[in-house]
Amino acid sequence: MFRQFVDAVRQILFLLRDVEQSKQDLATLKEQLAETNQLIRQLAQEFRHLSEREQQEREKLILKLENTLLRFERQLSPAKDSKKAK
Repeated sequence: MFRQFVDAVRQILFLLRDVEQSKQDLATLKEQLAETNQLIRQLAQEFRHLSEREQQEREKLILKLENTLLRFERQLSPAKDSKKAK
């Protein structure tokens, strides 16, 4: 009888220790999750900024290309009208 009581008390103590360890592990996991969420938010913000910068760079390149084409067209001699030559 006494042995069963000691075993029950020992099991309760082990369970209390396990519960306390689980609480500590849970607190650690919550901290890690909060840090991970913050990093994800930062990455999402950086991704948005990168996308905006790339969009601006594409627009600049298009404008440069249009500008170059316009300069090239100005350098070409005017087309001769075949009807006037006859």
